[in-house]
Order: sequence, then structure tokens, then C-alpha cells
Amino acid sequence: MLPWRPDAKPAENLSTMRRFMPYISPRRNDSVFYMMQDIEVDAALEFLEKKNREREPADRITLFHLLLRAISQAFALRPGVNRFVKGGRLWQRDGVYLTFSAKRSIEDGAPMLTVKRRFDAGTESLEEMVEGVYGKLNPQRRGQQSQSDKEMNLMVKLPGPIIMLLLRFADLLDYFGLLPGFIIEPDPHYSSAFVANLGSIDYPAGFHHLWEHGTCSLFGVMGRIERGGDGRRRIQVAWTYDERVEDGLYSYHTLEGIRERLEAPEKLEARTGELAGD
Repeated sequence: MLPWRPDAKPAENLSTMRRFMPYISPRRNDSVFYMMQDIEVDAALEFLEKKNREREPADRITLFHLLLRAISQAFALRPGVNRFVKGGRLWQRDGVYLTFSAKRSIEDGAPMLTVKRRFDAGTESLEEMVEGVYGKLNPQRRGQQSQSDKEMNLMVKLPGPIIMLLLRFADLLDYFGLLPGFIIEPDPHYSSAFVANLGSIDYPAGFHHLWEHGTCSLFGVMGRIERGGDGRRRIQVAWTYDERVEDGLYSYHTLEGIRERLEAPEKLEARTGELAGD
């Protein structure tokens, strides 16, 4: 196995137990931890109302954008969660990549779009992040295929056994760190986190599995806005997390930071250098 990958470098300063965990639990879904998080969103919705007064309806900032921003800040501020296990080793990912899904239109049978984007909360503003997200999403909504979609459309024309053989061969290369970067880059499964918004179709949050293919160690599902008994509006986010990447305390404080910044949304306008020690 090579001591490098095109998308990561070996994680450093690990405890003996942390280095040994991939051998105790070699599969990602044998290592998952589930957490349901309640987040009050009254302040965030008021923040969005002010932000969107001067924006066109097609370019409005949404609560989901704020969640993406909070997650990208979390990975920048606490890089210990931006890791993954591959080939029995813990790797530190180069860059923060979030994958999210959206329906082309809110109706039965409408295709599901999957978007992967690099986020840099240290250099881009909230508005620049939103523009970047729309820049990735809108072409697909107009029917343009992503690189990943093009590759899958070609593969599904092959016989099933050939598809399985090609995927297993790619996973073998990935295990040894030999999968080329030009294959990793567009693949949505090679990301820091996968985020879904069930609230957009008025569904509650629900837990999602992690994929064995790829390197995604965190899956978050945002649910619909609901009023609590105290009249305050809140959402739930269901997190599925690979416990091998960091210890529980570090991971808990990372997820709590996401909640705290959503509940104090002015912090989402800051670049991460301005949030040091937050």
C-alpha cells in the first residue's frame, strides 16, 4: 500500500487505538454512530428574510444553504472530522468537499440531481458560497449532465457482471491508493459529507447509511420546519457518522458547533479565520 493518495495524506498523531480501529471494524457501516439533533431556526429564518429582500427569487438563500455553510465551517475549524478510512489506514482529506442532492422539480418521477462541490469557508463569503452552489446546481436543473452522470450512463449500457467487475477493480485500486484523481474528483461518494434536505418535500429527518464505496464518513439529513410546544420553529438533522475517524467528544463538539452557528446565523457570514476559537 502506498503512503499517499491523490486526495489525502496519512493522518498524523493518532493514538494506538485509533490506528487499530480500522482492523477491528473494517467496514464503514459496521462503525456508524447515529445522532438526532434539534436546531431552533427562528433566528435563521429572520436572517434569511433580511438577506433575501434584495435577491431575485431564483437566487434566494435558503435554510439548506445555511446548513451547508455551517458544515463547511465545521470541517475547516475542526479538521479531525475531515478524515476517512481506506486500506486499513486513517487519511486526512485534502480540502472540504460536500455532496448534496436535489430534485429537478418537486413531483413524482422527477430525476434526482447529485452535486459535489469544494467548499472553502476560510476564503469565500456566504454569498460567494451560495453563488457557487447555484453555479453547480442550475446547469443540471436545465438538463446538463455532470461528469459522474455521463460515466454512469455509459456503464449501465454494459452487462451487469462487467459493471460489477469494473466497480470491484476500482475499489481494489482505491484500497491501495492507486485510483487516479481524475476518477475521484467528480465522484460524489468521495466527499467529506453527504447532505440531504428532506424538508424540501415536507418530510421529517431520517437516518441514512454510509456507502462502502468512496470515502464519505458523514451523512446529514435535514427535516422539515416544525413548531415545538413553546411555539418556536425548529428542524431536526439526522447524522450518521463513522466513529473510526475521531473520538466521540471531538465529534460531538463539532456537530454542536454546527447547531450553535445555525442558531446564531450572523456567524455564518464570517470566514473561518474570524471564528478561530469559536
